[in-house]
Amino acid sequence: MATTNPFTHLGGLARRLVQDGLLSEEQAAAATQQANDAQRPLVSHLVTAGLVQSSEVAVAASIEYGVPLFDLSVIDPEHMPASLVEEKLVRKHHALPLIKRGNRLFLAVSDPTNHQGLDEIKFHTGLTTDAVLVEEDKLAAAIENALQAQDTAMTDLLDEDLENLDISTGDEEAAKEKESNLDVDDAPVVRYVNKILLDAINSGTSDIHFEPYEKNFRVRYRQDGMLHEVATPPVNIAARLTARLKVMARMNIAERRVPQDGRIKMVLSRNRSIDFRVNTCPTLYGEKIVLRILDSSAATLGVESLGFDEAQKGNFVDAISKPYGMVLVTGPTGSGKTVTLYTALNMLNRPEVNISTAEDPVEIQVAGINQVNVNPKTGLTFAEALRAFLRQDPDIVMVGEIRDLETAEIAVKAAQTGHLVLSTLHTNDAPQTLTRLANMGIPPFNIASSVNLILAQRLARRLCEHCKVVDDVPHDALIEEGFSEQEIRQGLQVYKPVGCDKCTKGYKGRVGLFEVMPVTEDMGKLIMEGGNAIQIRDLALSEGLQELRASGLAKVRAGVTSLEEINRVTKD
Repeated sequence: MATTNPFTHLGGLARRLVQDGLLSEEQAAAATQQANDAQRPLVSHLVTAGLVQSSEVAVAASIEYGVPLFDLSVIDPEHMPASLVEEKLVRKHHALPLIKRGNRLFLAVSDPTNHQGLDEIKFHTGLTTDAVLVEEDKLAAAIENALQAQDTAMTDLLDEDLENLDISTGDEEAAKEKESNLDVDDAPVVRYVNKILLDAINSGTSDIHFEPYEKNFRVRYRQDGMLHEVATPPVNIAARLTARLKVMARMNIAERRVPQDGRIKMVLSRNRSIDFRVNTCPTLYGEKIVLRILDSSAATLGVESLGFDEAQKGNFVDAISKPYGMVLVTGPTGSGKTVTLYTALNMLNRPEVNISTAEDPVEIQVAGINQVNVNPKTGLTFAEALRAFLRQDPDIVMVGEIRDLETAEIAVKAAQTGHLVLSTLHTNDAPQTLTRLANMGIPPFNIASSVNLILAQRLARRLCEHCKVVDDVPHDALIEEGFSEQEIRQGLQVYKPVGCDKCTKGYKGRVGLFEVMPVTEDMGKLIMEGGNAIQIRDLALSEGLQELRASGLAKVRAGVTSLEEINRVTKD
């Protein structure tokens, strides 16, 4: 008498999972019904619901359907031909193009029974489709990564496209008309500019320089504070590139004699967009254009990512936590002052707090903060914006820069009347900031009673973790640089850059070097007595101030950066 299979009412994979002891019959039946109701594959439902491990489902499906099981983690995502299949089909059928061989397309799937999906992809691509079984969780992650990469992928551009451009020098009106017609999606110049911008975003560039000269044209990226030449397009398309950038930034393309400012917003995906601040400047052989990349994610990383040591972090957090007073950040252009200020504002940004900022221009847009672009041409100066803020019930005010006595006086009064004021000054170090305010005309007693903390900073390039090597620096040289005899005897190691495919000349990213100086009671007395910068520094050092140089050497000890880089940014 033949035995009856107790699982005949279950489908193939559900039955296999019950036979393998991975699910009870009741669990399998319920999961099958729920997957059908939700119109989703059984495999996806089982893994998402946590009923069975992804690897166990994959092995069971491989045995049940006789389909080879492939480890998706061993293939380089960059080599997957994801663009061959439309996003909606990839998501609908949960199938990712894996490999293309001739006219055969191998698709990674977690449910090999979805023949309808394979047929639909076959129809749209014109390729024969074959299923390759992979684990559900790895497939889901790979699909999201592939589609996200596709969002930010650069349009392919052949060199011949540039060389075959029809460039003519007709009359000015014809040239203007030609320039105005550049905004075409498939124009080589448009694709070239998009490629330059996207490549800059993907490589962590902060500024892009388009520079025309008599016999050549070059494009440079500023990466980790240093400029690098990345392209030399033909000089005869310089005017076309300039016109395209000016069209994107909504500038007047017919005006070539005066500088212009503009802005470009590039949407990379549904969840990410990048703003560019654009400035043109007439030169001997055309207009130089510089784009500053404004990525708001830089200011949302948190105070831990700035590079403070524990004592500096404590002083900084204490100062911005006070209900009133002034916090000043100082340093040269490009030293990261804006990111530091916005890190503080993000920490303070709460529904119960009114925050207003005046900047020239606004670089990082943050929801919940009232941001104003100052415009001296219309009379909206820093001082006027600050006056307006004080009539709007503020709690925290940020002034992009204190440039003159009028702005300084209003900021000081605001700090003394119950407001927290954040701002920047251009001085070399923290002690000099106090004397700079005095030289501007602020009375010493007002400085002593309003300033909570002064923070001087620089940015140093981080060594690449993949290729840095120990630097053999002579003992005497280490002593001369500022390291102690004791730490050298204890095995001090310093590192140097090498360079690999994961970095730029041995460096990747930047770290802050800080000089954090709280204005203490004793320092307030010294200021009111007319103390100079040297006296203020001596007092600050006796109170535990870590100078920029000392902060840099600490980063060298930790292997974060090189001695050469610290000398570049801190040595006089």
